Amino acid sequence: MRINVNQNENVNGTLILPFWQGSGTLSDEESTGIHRALKKQIDTVIEDQDFKGKLGSTMTLRGTEGGKAILVGLGKKDESSTEKMRNAGASVISMRKASHGTELSLRSNDLSADELSIFVEGMMLRNYDYDEYITVTDEDKDDSEISLEVTCSEEMIESVTHSIQRMKQITSGVHLARDLGNCPPNDLYPMAYAQKALDWAKNHDHVNVNIITYEEALSQGMGGLVGVGMGSERKPCMVIFEINPNQPGPSPCIIGKGITFDTGGISIKPSPKMDEMKYDMHGSATVFGLMKALVETGWGERVIGIACMAENMPSANAQRPGDVIKTYSGKTVEVLNTDAEGRLVLADGLWKSGELNVEYIIDLATLTGAVVVALGHEASGMWTNDETLGNRLHQAGKDCDELIWPMPLLPQFEKEMTDSKIADVRNLGAGRAGGSNTAAAFLKQFVPNGHDGEKQIPWAHLDIAGTAWGASSNKLVNHGATGIHVRTLHHLITNGN
Repeated sequence: MRINVNQNENVNGTLILPFWQGSGTLSDEESTGIHRALKKQIDTVIEDQDFKGKLGSTMTLRGTEGGKAILVGLGKKDESSTEKMRNAGASVISMRKASHGTELSLRSNDLSADELSIFVEGMMLRNYDYDEYITVTDEDKDDSEISLEVTCSEEMIESVTHSIQRMKQITSGVHLARDLGNCPPNDLYPMAYAQKALDWAKNHDHVNVNIITYEEALSQGMGGLVGVGMGSERKPCMVIFEINPNQPGPSPCIIGKGITFDTGGISIKPSPKMDEMKYDMHGSATVFGLMKALVETGWGERVIGIACMAENMPSANAQRPGDVIKTYSGKTVEVLNTDAEGRLVLADGLWKSGELNVEYIIDLATLTGAVVVALGHEASGMWTNDETLGNRLHQAGKDCDELIWPMPLLPQFEKEMTDSKIADVRNLGAGRAGGSNTAAAFLKQFVPNGHDGEKQIPWAHLDIAGTAWGASSNKLVNHGATGIHVRTLHHLITNGN
């Protein structure tokens, strides 16, 4: 989407007019540049209350000679929020058809600079389709790039231009995460992800990407990563991103679960909706998207990203229920279910982070169906060993309208996961109760200690199984992967909240 912010009074292409619920017709100032035939139509539907400005409502007007307009409802002004404003912007893109064209003009004298910017952010986030594999042309769809003219007062131009440019840079990271999440698993496998990371890093002098291959992981004793991925012909790897490596640490470290396809392994999943298990790498998709967003916005401090990549397949060489593996930490794990695999690759990624001079660790994983039972598709679950980090992460999610909900990390859950009779840790709880809590308790066993050697590095775990895809209530997404928490983590890191 090409965006230009100016004071231009002309209307290019289809006019977009946001309206608060209950607002009156256009003033003479707002009507400047609008063809009188189109203005008459707008005034008529407002006066007759055919369009009331209710939140999420849209209406297309087609003047016989005055062009087209899209009226967008913002809801009641005294009940407005950033989420509602962003969703209103997204509604323009979701209803846009080829007949609206690709030239759009946005005008509103009733929105502040922040409100106008957030409205445009909603348009940018929603302006995404994954159509890489579609070869049949849809006549009702115009895939040409949208050109958007944003008209505002002279005193707002600089502020709105800066905000929209930054939002556009962050959105590029969200869209990359969606691309990775949506990519079919026959084309996006562990080393394919790694190659994409290497190719991206070549274009940036201040980005390093290091790949720990299957053979290296095997020799280094990364039993969690190796065990999950050894059943597949497409072997696992660990991808380590480092932005601004010459800057001093300690630095944030973001770790993503990257199971490019999860059959469940020997503990095979039921076949219905198994195709959705290509999304099981969305944690690693968010890591890559975040790295891109940080680079695009010019972040100058050191940040680490770790993607733990594997394909979980059944085969003669696959991991079995009943196996005991030794992880990178040296701790042993009794594998009771090979479909509880994400925690195994993360165990090695978490321990690896302890070697990289990190300030805090945040991992993201489509880890459990239990978190969907608990929170639905409306929030990601969060578990943490550090109240301050948890509060910061919760607030960052709130600021970005990507809800993060604190969950309990009780001693009893840890006791349950260390109750194996033949190993240090078990990879499955004793029963179905509290499944997302016991999964988090498992991960906590592999969080490394800080430099003092006595206290764990501040850590938070985000279970994004309910928010990474399939959230029909997410108005910013048409289908598939959401790119969840690229914006939240960028906000957390760059604002230092």
